[in-house]
Amino acid sequence: MRAAGAAGAGVNLLALRSHNTALVLDLLRTAGPEGISRLELAERTRLTPQAVSKITARLREDGLAVEAGRRASTGGKPRTVLRLVPEAGHAVGVHLDRDEVRVVLMDLRGAVVGERRAPLDLGAGAGAVLAAVTGVVRETADEVLSAVPAVGAGALARAGSPLGVGVALPGPLDHTRGVLHRVTGFPEWDGFPLREALAERLGVPVVIDKDTNAAALGLAAGGEGGSFAYLHLGTGLGAGLVIGGGVHRGARTGAGEFGHQVIQLDGPPCTCGDRGCVEALCLAAVARGDTEEAARVLGAGAANLVGLLDIDVVLLGGRTVGATPEPFVRGVGAVLGARARRTGQDAVPVRVAAGGGRVVAEGAAQLVLGPVFGRGDG
Repeated sequence: MRAAGAAGAGVNLLALRSHNTALVLDLLRTAGPEGISRLELAERTRLTPQAVSKITARLREDGLAVEAGRRASTGGKPRTVLRLVPEAGHAVGVHLDRDEVRVVLMDLRGAVVGERRAPLDLGAGAGAVLAAVTGVVRETADEVLSAVPAVGAGALARAGSPLGVGVALPGPLDHTRGVLHRVTGFPEWDGFPLREALAERLGVPVVIDKDTNAAALGLAAGGEGGSFAYLHLGTGLGAGLVIGGGVHRGARTGAGEFGHQVIQLDGPPCTCGDRGCVEALCLAAVARGDTEEAARVLGAGAANLVGLLDIDVVLLGGRTVGATPEPFVRGVGAVLGARARRTGQDAVPVRVAAGGGRVVAEGAAQLVLGPVFGRGDG
């Protein structure tokens, strides 16, 4: 990952975002190793056979697609099928937490092929944090990509050149501009252009989003359907919302500050500056070892969310939930069940989110991969 490659990688990523190319790539991805024929691609994309031939020829030249044999036809000669080459491109996902950084490297099919974790102090200052993140990202990418042979003529095929880096961290922040706001507990980051600073250091395109939004995006890309809320309880508490098939960020990309809803007027102070927030109450219960009370408080916040948005499912994640998942699922489920009985509605199910401790980092990688395959949440 060198700065000299920034322009090439950026241009290639923009080229891949062409709508028709993205349609074809997504069908190649979902077809799996068995592949798909050009005729099927034309039928399913409603593109002309000539357009599909041009797109697939370019994808083969770039090393993104290869022939995967022939399939019997209902008439005429057998059809040649094509498949995606997963190792022809990679995305880096970074979970930048308050006390550690986790990095994953993901191939085009969404499989994690490299991972690293390192301690980090988000309050150590921009220089120290940027240096730490840059180092872990480069180590993770170089370890895997240095062994990947060049498979075509395009920029994606060059070893050591990932598509980009997705970075997820606590909010609030401006996803569109890649600028941090007053990160809860770390107001000194207010106004810092994190996307620009990391892109300059890493030499590839960078996308920034809140940790909970990234996790929600990754869960949706992994097959979680319907409208759902992902509640992340770790060093803080936040929510990622998927409504109508897409991540809901809000007009100013500030949605999901779930932990800072006040449920106890004149309650204990919160790091956000308010009092009686769900986050403050929940983390205080966790600190004194009262998991049942933490789950009950989390459930009260979840019940407010369910009543407001009428979502299909509540998913729980984060290191605190991961350490003792059963009491949190049971406790939050009990509060939502009591609400359902009062309102005469079906109870909204509560589950632990798939992905474990990697859910945020994997979602951050999907911030980069999504647009390549025509999923506009990146």
